[in-house]
Amino acid sequence: MDYLYFLGNATLTLRIIKHLNCLQYSSYCIVTVIHQMNGWLLRIRFKKPLNSVEFGNFNAYLREMGVPYQPDVRLQMMFWSLEAGQAPSEVMRRYQVALVFHGSPEMTEIEAFRQQLTEGLGYCPEALA
Repeated sequence: MDYLYFLGNATLTLRIIKHLNCLQYSSYCIVTVIHQMNGWLLRIRFKKPLNSVEFGNFNAYLREMGVPYQPDVRLQMMFWSLEAGQAPSEVMRRYQVALVFHGSPEMTEIEAFRQQLTEGLGYCPEALA
């Protein structure tokens, strides 16, 4: 099952990653994080289906944090390329997206991306807060 959500800022993205790491089934998912000018896209793909209680709880949590997102064809192809094992740098170049992270839930790369971009800009845009 895939969950694809648009989130308004980095803090919400990090909060969901932290939540995943606290759950017992976080090792059974692959997370993809994409930065856009106006926010973040977070895709979570579970390797095995959640039971009905886990599904309901997790879906409710995601809806509190963000908005479900329907990917266009370009993003769908980008996700397929990542699943096929293509290198993230190649995927970023081919589909012209700011792919921040792809793999097991981890916060360090998101925080590093946010810090580097903020330092490069000289200020912190709302989406990076």
